Formats: sequence, structure tokens, C-alpha cells
Amino acid sequence: MLRVQVPSVAPFFFWVSIALTVGGRHRPPQGKDVKIDWGFPDFDDHEGVHLFTDPASGLSAVIAIHSTALGPAAGGARFWHYADSRAAITDALRLSRGMSYKNAMAGLPMGGGKGVILAGEPGAEISTAQLEAFGRAVESLDGRYVTAEDVGMSEARMKIVASQTRHVSGLPVAAGSAGGDPGPVTAMGVYLGVKASARRGLGADSMAGVHVAIQGVGSVGGGLARLLAKDGARLTLADVDGERAKALAAELGADTVATGDILTTEAEIFSPNALGAILTAESIAALNCKVVAGGANNQLATREDGSRLHARGILYAPDYVINAGGIINVGLEYLGQGDMAEVQARVQKIPLRLIEVWDESDRTGDPESEVADRIAQRLIGRG
Repeated sequence: MLRVQVPSVAPFFFWVSIALTVGGRHRPPQGKDVKIDWGFPDFDDHEGVHLFTDPASGLSAVIAIHSTALGPAAGGARFWHYADSRAAITDALRLSRGMSYKNAMAGLPMGGGKGVILAGEPGAEISTAQLEAFGRAVESLDGRYVTAEDVGMSEARMKIVASQTRHVSGLPVAAGSAGGDPGPVTAMGVYLGVKASARRGLGADSMAGVHVAIQGVGSVGGGLARLLAKDGARLTLADVDGERAKALAAELGADTVATGDILTTEAEIFSPNALGAILTAESIAALNCKVVAGGANNQLATREDGSRLHARGILYAPDYVINAGGIINVGLEYLGQGDMAEVQARVQKIPLRLIEVWDESDRTGDPESEVADRIAQRLIGRG
């Protein structure tokens, strides 16, 4: 059903909810075998897609809830400029589905969701009023969605969101506690996954001398680069902020290339750690590596691109498996389960899940991306 609703708990904004829900559970509209995508190929039976507009602050936002089969839908909120609203909705759909799979594969009792806040133009700053309005939007969903920090957000911004809703995680915490900035924990999980990928795809017992081309050197990519540099890896860096890449390269003794050249750089491992959909038919054909392992979400532009990587014999570490460290951290914070020692213990298991995926891929001959999806779908009751 398509309903236009102004919730009583938050009368300040206009809420359009595209929701296939009955009592909080997914129900197809015309029998169990009927699929409807509402004109969005990535709809994938989302439980709800909520579109928010607050004229007073200028907020335009999407909250997509893919599945609550395992628990509340958890996933970060990003602030980004999109070509149009359709692109923003599509990104939210893809990201929330990825969060369902990520949380399931990480063993968390949480479903998958995502928040997307639309920036009016590239480089725009989000206002306090917009952050508060987004917090009220989250609160209006009564705990079905738990938000956290993602691209374009920060701990300080999430604190403003949290002034309007209790359904937020990734806030500053006491030393030793689970939670806080998810970036460093995500970077650690990706680092462990890259090392596992090097062992599997290259036969390398050490990262010393292994050439890794890193796309994006923000919180995750930069953290990954520092960890790999300590191991003696050879690094080539690229970032849309060229000065940031050059500064980190000077710190670590790494090389830099332009963002347009990092995908074709000759390296043993290509590690995407920026925005998604960078692995396309064209870019996969141009890759000059043996392994793809990085922290970016939704790295594959289409489902077929996983098959293209597989056909080229390039080992792939599925993104939502390798980059689960951050959600493990903020998820346990929200759930009140464990401390940083528990977070680290769970992050250490990321390579084991990757090995499970790779082993099944070897047995079946199916691409790693398809195997990971199958396992995740079984875990959320859709397999």
C-alpha cells in the first residue's frame, strides 16, 4: 500500500510511507508469490520506505527499512548530494538491504535499515535544525529503525540527532565501552579481512611487500592504510581530497595517484573504501589486481558484476562481511551487550565468515557475492 501520513508524534514534517507491512511484518500485496518493486528494481521486498520533508528546516530524507526479522533495523545515516530524489531512494534501498545482510552475517540481533539525508548541493553543510528534524523523523518510527553515523555525519552531529530520539547509537562513550565512532573499528575489521584475503588469494602469510591500492583514505581507508603500513605493505593511495591523500602518503611513505587511476593501478589487492557502485562491467575489465577487499558499501554496481569478478578469477571479499566492524561496535552499544573487549572478539571473527563464503564458492563454483547473499538471506528467513 501507499500511504501519505502525518504522524501525531511529529507534526512538523510531511511523511510519505511506501510500506508493505502488517503488524510490523512483511506481507506481499496479492499472494505470497507476487513481487512488486514500486518502480525501483532494488526494492527487494522492503518492509517500508519512508520519505520525510520538513519545510521549516529544509530537511529532505529517506529512511528505508529492509527487514526487522532479527530485530530493529539498524544502519547509519548519510548526508550526501544526489542527482535527484530517485537516486537517493535507490541508494537507501541498496544500503538498507546491505545492512540486513551485514547484521545477519555479523550475528547481531538486528535487522537492516538506512537513513539518507539529501544535501542541496555538493559540499553543502547540514544545519542543526535539519539534524534535529531528522532525529524527530527517526523517533516517529517507534524504534523500528536505529540510526548511527555514516558518510557526511560525525559524532557531534549524531549527538544533535540524539537530542530528539533515543534510537541512535555511535555516541561518545566511556573508555572501554562498546560504541562511539564506528570508523576505527570498521577499519580494524577491514584490515583483518584484507589479511585473510591476501592469504586466500595470494598465498601470503604476511602483508610485508604486498602492494595494496586504496581508494578513499577517510576514517576507514586511512585507518586501514596505517595498519597495513605497520605490516610493511606497499601502498598506493587515492582520494577525492587529493591533499589528504598526499599528507597520508607522506606520513606512511606511500605513493599516490589520481582518483581516476586507482582502479587500474597494478597492485595485488584493490581496496575500495569510498562510496559504492564502483565495480562495473567497465571498471572490472580494467582492474589490474588479484583481490578486491575493502570497506566501501555496495561496491558492486549490479548483481552481475559479482559474476564478472568471479569470471576474471579475482577473489572478492563481500563488502557487508568485511566491513561489519562498525555496526558490531554501535550495535552492541545500542543493545547494551558487552564492552570493547566483546566488540574486538566479534570483529576477530570477520575472517572466519569470509572463509565460510570462499569455501562455499569453491564448492559450488558460484561467485562469492552470490554465496554471501544466499547465506544472509537464509539468516533473515528469506532464503
